[in-house]
Amino acid sequence: CSVNDTGFSFPVNCLDRHVHVAPDKVALIWEKDEPGEEVRVTYRELLELTCRLGNTLKRQGVKQGDRVTIYMPPCPLAVASMLACARIGAVHAVVFAGFSAESLADRIRDAQSETVITVNQGLRGGKVIELKKTVDQAVKQCPGVKRVLVHKQVLAQHKGGCETLRELLCSFLQEMMKEDTCCEPAVMDSEDMLFILYTSGSTGKPKGLVHTQAGYLLFAALTHKYVFDYQDRDIFGCVADIGWITGHTYVVYGPLCNGGTTVLFESTPVYPNPGNSLWAVPKRLRINQFYGAPTAIRLLLRYGNEWVKKYDRSSLKLLGSVGEPINREAWEWYFRVVGETRCPVVDTWWQTETGGICISPRPSNPGAEILPGMAMRPFFGISPCLLDDKGNILLKNNVSGALCISQAWPGMARTIYNDHKRFLETYLIPRPGFFFTGDGVYRTSEGYYQLTGRLDDVINISGHRLGTAEVENISHHVAVAESAVIGCPHEIKGEGKMLSFLGYTEETLSAELQELISKKMAKYAAPDYVQVTHQLPKTRSGKIMRRVLRKIVENKANELGDLTTLDDYEAVQQIITGHKHLVERQKDN
Repeated sequence: CSVNDTGFSFPVNCLDRHVHVAPDKVALIWEKDEPGEEVRVTYRELLELTCRLGNTLKRQGVKQGDRVTIYMPPCPLAVASMLACARIGAVHAVVFAGFSAESLADRIRDAQSETVITVNQGLRGGKVIELKKTVDQAVKQCPGVKRVLVHKQVLAQHKGGCETLRELLCSFLQEMMKEDTCCEPAVMDSEDMLFILYTSGSTGKPKGLVHTQAGYLLFAALTHKYVFDYQDRDIFGCVADIGWITGHTYVVYGPLCNGGTTVLFESTPVYPNPGNSLWAVPKRLRINQFYGAPTAIRLLLRYGNEWVKKYDRSSLKLLGSVGEPINREAWEWYFRVVGETRCPVVDTWWQTETGGICISPRPSNPGAEILPGMAMRPFFGISPCLLDDKGNILLKNNVSGALCISQAWPGMARTIYNDHKRFLETYLIPRPGFFFTGDGVYRTSEGYYQLTGRLDDVINISGHRLGTAEVENISHHVAVAESAVIGCPHEIKGEGKMLSFLGYTEETLSAELQELISKKMAKYAAPDYVQVTHQLPKTRSGKIMRRVLRKIVENKANELGDLTTLDDYEAVQQIITGHKHLVERQKDN
């Protein structure tokens, strides 16, 4: 297969050029749900699979520019599906394989997809997930869908599915074996769409952010190489799902563009136990860079050091965190216990909108300091600016403000699919002349950047502005696994504070936390209310949905907005019930 030099071919950069140099190098290691069950796929095998799939899609009627929805767990076929779409010039829209039928249908309709690719079943944490049944229900609500391509995994007895959809179905394996292993790559313009990826908004329907061909791949490759100091023959372990931007950039496209070996992690952090899930993987696969979410790190911290120390982690060279600010306690544990104080920890800041890492402790000068829980330094070409509430640029250090970016960069999203007006209103109009990230940041006296949380998570107490992350970082208590701080109405202060925690008895914990925060921060920062819950509302990628908590304490539980990314709706119901009890007790007092 070849490419015309007059245009850009995305898949050639991720596959063909590596096959010419090292065809038998391992591209993917699929760490399956059951520990120790792994599948290795070479660059030659991945190229052949991608070409067969690309030819299958073309024979099924998929054309350049068509949107293709992919609803699959992390597996080689899912990666090949993404690459096959890119190869023929189609636009992929990967949907996390834990979303409900209704959420999937919303995304299929918004993307105007005529094609859906899925598997009959998936495994996660030892449980069989009936993905095909979810697709059946979703497609009933999507009259525009013309074809559903289903790969049948033999996990359990499975009965065909919806009768009315049988004519749409075809088996991947049967169809692909009919196709040639050469699929001429489409030549694309650098600004042609590569993929749509949905992220939830604070209100309304999810946003379908559009990333394009050349700029995104360049940024993915450069950030993967330089932030993680990726070297040839390293094995890169990012435990994100491919349904999120982290999976797109640092499981698939960044590592493959760099000719690397990347791990697809199918299971959960604590299955079948807190050791044999994540900590056994570096030993078994000899992983060199490990990249995960603070939520998972805090969860595993609860189980103590024994599970970590049970396994050899000598292959690790660098640790990373992604998704939200990491609190100091979790950072220290990650650095001292998991990394044995020899692995740098890079706390990275970026968003679905940015396409790749924008602020990170690395790259930097050799031996440059890394401070706990701080993203610190902008990546090449990223120009962060701090603006105040009136839009004035804050030039001095030791100051907090809205994090904006003053110039375009290659990996930035170009628009919201079919809603450019919303894109402008969300990112460009709030601070004219800047890209508005929606995050708050503190610039230290040394000029380093520390994320303080979403701007809509900033609490104003009697004129004092408190970032939620700032208060949460102080809330270290033996009974607290993690916390979420939000503002709530207060007759005198304007806003009060309410904290939702995982913990023990509410009465005792409330007094102890109020004293702890008063002592370590300030009396005005102490929470007015403490609510204990067994689980915080989170997105499926592990981010705490503080806007949901805010609506609950404002007694607006009927206005929770978009919950399509919510991992466990039962957690929200428990918090609603607990808040009612808390309010009743306050009235009695």
